[in-house]
Amino acid sequence: MNTNDLIGTIGVGLILLAYFLNIFSWIKKEGVLFYVMNIVGASIACFASILISFWPFIILEGTWAVVSVIGLLKSIKKPQA
Repeated sequence: MNTNDLIGTIGVGLILLAYFLNIFSWIKKEGVLFYVMNIVGASIACFASILISFWPFIILEGTWAVVSVIGLLKSIKKPQA
C-alpha cells in the first residue's frame, strides 16, 4: 500500500465510521461530530484523489465535503428545541 492509498483509506474510513455510528444511533445525524467526521474524511479522500489525479473522486469527495460544511453550518444555526 503506497502513501496515496493510505491517505485515501483513512479518509474513506472516517466517512464510513460516521455512517456506521449514525446507523446504530451512537451519534446524531444532525450532530456536530457526524458532520465533522464527514468533512475531514471527505477532505482527506479528496486530497488523495488529487494526488492521483482521479477527477471523478475529486468531484465526489469535494462535493461531499462542501455539502457537509453546509449541513454543519445549518445545524449550528438551528435553534435548539
